[in-house]
Amino acid sequence: MGIKVYGPAASTNVARVLVCLEEVGAEYELVPVDMPSGEHKRPEHLARNPFGQVPAFQDGDMMLSESRAIAKYILRKGGSQLLRECNLSESAIVDVWLEVEAAQFSSAMSPIIFQCFVIPIVMGGKPDMKVVEENLEKLKKALEVYEARLSKFKYLAGEFVSLADISHFPTAHYLLGSPHASAIDAYPHVKAWIADIMARPSVKKVRELMKMASA
Repeated sequence: MGIKVYGPAASTNVARVLVCLEEVGAEYELVPVDMPSGEHKRPEHLARNPFGQVPAFQDGDMMLSESRAIAKYILRKGGSQLLRECNLSESAIVDVWLEVEAAQFSSAMSPIIFQCFVIPIVMGGKPDMKVVEENLEKLKKALEVYEARLSKFKYLAGEFVSLADISHFPTAHYLLGSPHASAIDAYPHVKAWIADIMARPSVKKVRELMKMASA
C-alpha cells in the first residue's frame, strides 16, 4: 500500500502536503474528497481524520492528519534538508517561522480565501468585505514583520530555504489570485521572497494541481 493523500488539491492544507511529497520525489495517490457534498464529515473519512477535515494522509499502516505534522513526516522520511534537523539552532528557527506561518499569515489569509473564493465560487454568495478588510489589516501587520526579517535574510529562517518558507505557498497562491494581490506591493522583500518560492519546481507543479481542482 503506497502513500495516499485524501482531499482536494485546491485545499491549502492538502497543497502543503503535496508540495512536500514533490520536494522529496515521492510517489503518491491523491484521493478526492467531495467537500461541498459533506463527504469529509462522513464516517469513512472521519475514520481517517476524526475532525472531519482535510487532508488525511496514509502511508502503509500509518494514518496522519494535520498538514504541518504530515509535512514534517514526509520530509524526515525523505531525508530532506528543509527542516534543517542536522543543526539544532537552525531547526529551531524553522519551527518558529512555521508557527508564525500558521498563527499570523495563514490565520489572516484563511478568512480572505473563504470570502474571496469559497463563498462566491462554491456557495454562490457575496463576500463580506468587512471580514476581508479586517483580515487584510491583520495580514499587513504580519507582513511588516516579514519585511523586516527578509531585509536581513534571504529566507525566513536564514540564508537557506526551509519548510517555513514553502509552507506559505498555498495561502500566498490564493492571495496572488485574489483582488487583493497588491497588498504585497508595499513590501518589496516579501514580494521577492514569494516570487522565489513560487518559482520552485515542486510549487509550480502543485499550483497547477490547485488550478485544475479550482476550475
